[in-house]
Amino acid sequence: MPREPMAPLPPPEPSQLLETIAALDSRKIRFECNRIRLPMGVEGTFGIIRHPGASLAVPITADGQVVLLRQYRFAVQARLLEFPAGTLEEGEDPLESMQRELGEEAGYSAARWDVLGPMLPCPGYSDEVIHCFLARELSPLENPPAGDDDEDLEVVLMSPAELDARLASGEEWLDGKSVTAWFRAKQLLGL
Repeated sequence: MPREPMAPLPPPEPSQLLETIAALDSRKIRFECNRIRLPMGVEGTFGIIRHPGASLAVPITADGQVVLLRQYRFAVQARLLEFPAGTLEEGEDPLESMQRELGEEAGYSAARWDVLGPMLPCPGYSDEVIHCFLARELSPLENPPAGDDDEDLEVVLMSPAELDARLASGEEWLDGKSVTAWFRAKQLLGL
């Protein structure tokens, strides 16, 4: 059964930036320490990670296998089971970014793309928005493009039931953006 289109998100309620106290740029992100007045009138100093945004795909093969990555993440010093994803380049369209990342990280292209909607992975300290997609009608690439030098990943195929069991088992580190995207994909697919 097809899912109804997602409702529009509520409009933002901007806070007032009073002063940027400090800032540090690192690769594609920026950390700022800002003095802010919140919409309710409270003033305070808050740290925020400014992020250009990202895209994520839930890839499904023609025989119903889910394409995942087991990827090393230095911040948590562990391998996580997650979907292919990537940070947007400046001015890059989220779908175009994901089409590129699917090839680089998983070695596939997709002929069918469905929007699963945006999500906020860490709204307590980051303005990152991740644009989620369902990728179907996959074709393995004969010569996948090279990924980033610092990516340490393994492509893993699972049935939807195997993925659900893996997520429920507690035996593997969970990636929040992937769990959210899988939930939305299952809604769209009627699983």
